[in-house]
Amino acid sequence: MITRLDRVSARLPDFPWDGLTAYAERARAHPDGIVDLSIGTPVDPTPAVVRDALSAASDAPGYPLTIGTVATRQACIDWLARRHGVTGLDLGGVLPTIGSKELVATLPSQLGIGPGDLVAWPELAYPTYAVGVALAGARGVATDSLTSLGPETPALLWVNSPANPTGRVLPPEHLKKVVDWCRERGTILVSDECYLECAWDATPLSVLHPSISGDSHDGILAVHSLSKRSNLAGYRCGFVAGDPALVGELLAVRKNLGLIMPGPQQAAMAAALDDDEHVVEQHARYAARRARLREALESAGFRIDHSEASLYLWSSRGEDCWETMSWLADRGILAAPGSFYGVAGSRHVRVAFTATDAAIGKAEERLRAR
Repeated sequence: MITRLDRVSARLPDFPWDGLTAYAERARAHPDGIVDLSIGTPVDPTPAVVRDALSAASDAPGYPLTIGTVATRQACIDWLARRHGVTGLDLGGVLPTIGSKELVATLPSQLGIGPGDLVAWPELAYPTYAVGVALAGARGVATDSLTSLGPETPALLWVNSPANPTGRVLPPEHLKKVVDWCRERGTILVSDECYLECAWDATPLSVLHPSISGDSHDGILAVHSLSKRSNLAGYRCGFVAGDPALVGELLAVRKNLGLIMPGPQQAAMAAALDDDEHVVEQHARYAARRARLREALESAGFRIDHSEASLYLWSSRGEDCWETMSWLADRGILAAPGSFYGVAGSRHVRVAFTATDAAIGKAEERLRAR
């Protein structure tokens, strides 16, 4: 008998990381243990300025507002202006979210997109874009070519720069063309910018930058997360910013669903956004780990493609990604197969450099030993 749960699970793809169990077991069998580079989870301490802010706000007996505090939203606006040159945002164009993944997964539904609507996302992409489309009952397509859509106009288009998994940064002129294309057709453009401050060989711009979006943010949303930049993955702090009308739609839905960032986390997020020092320090840590791991991978015969930003090295040995996964597992290293992110990734693996210095050192030794 088919149950309701069966029908729900049939709408969703398998959770990719469940398929890594056998490779993880092989890697754990290494005499010196596993080096897990498969997920970009932060391992360094949460900044003291953030923990202090959380503690100071911990007496929070009342319900917080879905729209968030003025201080939290103003911190988002100030950060985008100070660090990324974004102008023209006001308090009505910012909404705190419970991390960014829940927003990505539910955004189509929250914007009223459903059966019959088309949603497009990059050819190589974070799997949650497809999850959001499936939950909404919409149609989806992974493509890097807008011309491939033909005469059909998507209701929503995702862009992701810096990109997960490739680390690719889209040039400003390309982003501007995408903005113009979407506005001409009435397509909602959503830019996933969670790695905006994790850049190494390029300078990414937000889609909200005036050189890209012009003098308004009409039809555009940008999604941000503090998980990577501030080691706040455990706090679930993110926000969406852009067109006040679209933000208003999200707010109306989220009020009814009770999707509210807790007040103490809002205070912590504001403190994190207001402080640049910890970001510079964390950036330097990641830069050093990235350089060490990249050199070791290249010495072992890997080619690194893109990877000018994000927290990953998009790596290939010129073979099927599962063969590479096996090669790495035999050396006690676990990565993420490129096929998780689309068919075009079938000859790459995504290698995270978010591990500790000691773990990166172990990976270096094993890669150099071949």
